[in-house]
Amino acid sequence: MKVDLDFDLILMQRRRAWNRSMIQLTLTLSVVIISWYYVGLFDVERLREALPNLFSLFGEMFPPDFSEVSTWIKPLLDTLAMSLAGTAIAVLLSIPLGILAARNTSPHPIIYQMSRALLNGLRSIPELIMGIMFVAAVGFGALPGVLALGLHSIGMVAKFFAEAIEHADQAPVEAARAAGCSPLQVIIHGIFPQVLPQLSDTALYRWEYNFRASTVMGMVGAGGIGFELMGSLRLMQYQDVSAILIVILAMVTLVDTFSSFLRRKFK
Repeated sequence: MKVDLDFDLILMQRRRAWNRSMIQLTLTLSVVIISWYYVGLFDVERLREALPNLFSLFGEMFPPDFSEVSTWIKPLLDTLAMSLAGTAIAVLLSIPLGILAARNTSPHPIIYQMSRALLNGLRSIPELIMGIMFVAAVGFGALPGVLALGLHSIGMVAKFFAEAIEHADQAPVEAARAAGCSPLQVIIHGIFPQVLPQLSDTALYRWEYNFRASTVMGMVGAGGIGFELMGSLRLMQYQDVSAILIVILAMVTLVDTFSSFLRRKFK
């Protein structure tokens, strides 16, 4: 009799959990469908009229014109350097900020809250807006792009660093404290050896993202291949545009491949 009651109780709990999940799924789908309707995704007539324009644009983009490819080498190198420099700035500054923004390593709750607020603020400003601000402050070129990518990346990279530190195993930490290590030594010897692979993965993934983002930085005057792309778009040289996009795709593929190689080496 008791077994039957336990079984009925389990079935009731499962049924309630299932009903709750279905309600959550229904609410989520409802929000998604309302969002689709709000942005005009169900405007079939408008989408139908856009198709001929898209086909016409694609027709003007082919065949790609690579006659100016030699002039794109330096902008590509600028884009690559911009992504590397911005990522390096973000990683270097994210290490101390990640320590301050982690509950188990922050020296005080107020510092923890202030660090989290700073990271939220940096993440909330798109790198494109930062790029425009730094172009206005320091002028055209790769420097504003580096500063924009670096500052924006800190908000995300330091957050991942802090979460990795918070999820570190506490046994080595307690052992380091029992051995009389200072708080800094506890972090260096008890936490960093555990989270270093995660920190490396985060840095490499962010570099991949920053390379893509650096092409957008060029569109606001921060140099790089994006500047060439925007120039071709403004002159409606769509064959050059398609050629530049192909070159960017090839570079993104190379960066992703090299990043994957580095991640395998670090494991």
